[in-house]
Amino acid sequence: MSRIRLLENDELSSEARARVTAAEAAGADASVLRAVGHRQEMFDRYFSFYYPAHQGGLVEPELKELVRLKIARLNDCFT
Repeated sequence: MSRIRLLENDELSSEARARVTAAEAAGADASVLRAVGHRQEMFDRYFSFYYPAHQGGLVEPELKELVRLKIARLNDCFT
């Protein structure tokens, strides 16, 4: 299985580092944030799409997250 090296704080952009720090302070796993940091432009585009899509719409964000986790589990993805 392929592995992407997770970036350390000093390797992240200031914006990415702020997101990682906030996520970890809230007790969340910031591994995805550290992995996507390898491609800063992708990181920026991803979050400009993800957050509005996740927070907006008719379905509550909590239900969207449960669906995302179920799909990940069905595909043997544990992120």
